[in-house]
Amino acid sequence: QVQVVESGGGLVQPGGSLRLSCAASGSAFSINAVGWYRQTPGHQRESVARITRGGTTTYADFVQGRFTIARDSAGPVNLQMNNLKPEDTAIYICYAEAYNDRVGYTEVRGEGTPVTVSA
Repeated sequence: QVQVVESGGGLVQPGGSLRLSCAASGSAFSINAVGWYRQTPGHQRESVARITRGGTTTYADFVQGRFTIARDSAGPVNLQMNNLKPEDTAIYICYAEAYNDRVGYTEVRGEGTPVTVSA
């Protein structure tokens, strides 16, 4: 079974920073990539950033130059968010792309952590 647990959301003023953390694990699975979505009421879920096991990163255009995804030496994947804007307000959901021979490829998501950018 794959477990995904996020932490680090909260309230921040415009221009401020937050760091989200995601711990993804699965004893019988290979975790091939970890990423973040964000979701706001009435809108489609958006992909924010992703990092592969090999360290390749991809970002949505709307966070380029402001957000950085990286793997901590201890294992969790962090999303450093700088110069936050009110439109970044959303529930941020971490996901893991996992694989094993029995299940095949699967995506497991965490419960999400809220980020509010407001003065």
